[in-house]
Amino acid sequence: MDLHNIREEYSKQELSEKHCADNPLTQLEQWLNEAMQAQVNEPTAMNLATVDADGKPSSRIVLLKELNAQGLVFFTNYHSHKGNAIRGNPCVALNFFWPELERQIRIEGCAEKLPAPQSDDYFASRPYTSRIGAWASEQSAVISSKNSLLRKAALIAAKHPLQVPRPPHWGGYLIKPRLIEFWQGRPSRLHDRIRYLLQDNGIWRKDRLAP
Repeated sequence: MDLHNIREEYSKQELSEKHCADNPLTQLEQWLNEAMQAQVNEPTAMNLATVDADGKPSSRIVLLKELNAQGLVFFTNYHSHKGNAIRGNPCVALNFFWPELERQIRIEGCAEKLPAPQSDDYFASRPYTSRIGAWASEQSAVISSKNSLLRKAALIAAKHPLQVPRPPHWGGYLIKPRLIEFWQGRPSRLHDRIRYLLQDNGIWRKDRLAP
């Protein structure tokens, strides 16, 4: 299989420092809105990279569920592989990639658990079957069979036919960024890269990086 000649020439848009917002979270919201308007596939999907206490990296796709002035929010099982990694090392990285717009966003920061009431509110808004699944799945654990998982889900549904409380091991994380980079594909691999770094005084510094 020859992969050497697989490449795309990017030319749809440009990105300049003067057209980027002073706050990168504002710029991220703008790009996210444009991705949704363009109907890109899974606009809120982001790659979450973690490093555990032993220094071993891993990554997976999670869904962005909230963007606010403090950072980015996603939800998961706290006992999962990613939850255990974050407990040992809260430094994480995120990446959005929207090939339809020839754009990606790279983020580095620290993750912290959301307050329980916020996780309760989001959990209550989820579909009933998703709430059952959060109880039934010991995420990342080895299971004997798919049937064992389905049997457990059926037992939990019988126990909670209407209201499903949030499991104590399930909830949200807020990722507080310290670095956000916006990448816009350009011809000849001379891509536009604008990086924001959070300074000690709380002000974001904006720089252009070589592609």
